[in-house]
Amino acid sequence: MLSNLTQLIIDKCTIFNQPCLLCGDWRARLGFCTACREQLPRLPVTQCARCAEPLAAAGLCGQCQRRPPAFDALHAPYLFDYPIAALIHAFKYGKQLQMGVALSSLLADFAAGHAHEYHFVIPVPLAKERLAERGFNQSHELAKAITVTMASRLSADLCWRKYNTRPQASLGRAERRKNLRHAFGVNCRCDGLSIAIVDDVATSGATLSALAEILKKQGAKRVDGWVLARAFSPKT
Repeated sequence: MLSNLTQLIIDKCTIFNQPCLLCGDWRARLGFCTACREQLPRLPVTQCARCAEPLAAAGLCGQCQRRPPAFDALHAPYLFDYPIAALIHAFKYGKQLQMGVALSSLLADFAAGHAHEYHFVIPVPLAKERLAERGFNQSHELAKAITVTMASRLSADLCWRKYNTRPQASLGRAERRKNLRHAFGVNCRCDGLSIAIVDDVATSGATLSALAEILKKQGAKRVDGWVLARAFSPKT
């Protein structure tokens, strides 16, 4: 019933009826026409069961066998490739907030096809300096969308970021882990809870793993990561 009500609101609200972000077709719904949506770069079905790294055969990737992340599973619908990468970049850094509805709908549609139940859905928190600079937390926008789909509870204050870390994009795998050491805090115990962490992109999974680790130290039973796009992991 909740999903039907959400759909009715979307169908009647003009803010959702924008032309396709890729081809301009006015027959688009939630930012993408049917043809363009079908051509978005899907993550291959054959992937690591833990971190969603694309693989030639099903199973665990070498990295997860050697040093598994703290999260239990990573869920992602798309590869971080054109045009998804360009759209995320424009939304995240170009402050083109109209793209947030379209990108959130992609993740929400993906989440709707998975039977997962969580006590809480949380966005990866930004440091105060980064939030002030950007003006919004893109992970929070995505988290709101899948919270409705999963009929779960959104918690934006369960976790917090202690300090502004260096951007992860320019760092290797080991540097990413070191960069995020002690970066997050949790405001209360999480005993027995199942939690979904939401971010826009996962590369090495270091951010999600660092946050999942501290949540589990506070008693969380299961922590999964949910992202819009999966990038190929750095090798070093």
